[in-house]
Amino acid sequence: MIGTLLTFLAVGIVSIMAVWIVLQVVGALLGLTGVIASFLLLKVAPVMLVVWIVLKVLAKVRRGTLSAADRQWLEGD
Repeated sequence: MIGTLLTFLAVGIVSIMAVWIVLQVVGALLGLTGVIASFLLLKVAPVMLVVWIVLKVLAKVRRGTLSAADRQWLEGD
């Protein structure tokens, strides 16, 4: 009787420790994901947006302007 209760106690303690370790790993992964997401959202995305806008503006400004060498190459002369 006492042996059975001690076995249940030991299994319960091991189960609680296993769940505790799993929850710590999940929490660490979520924290790391949050750090990566905030870095990408707050540091990388604004730079990419500015570069994209600059490229779009330059594409509109330079539309239809080919150098003489480019035109000659395209025509195959």
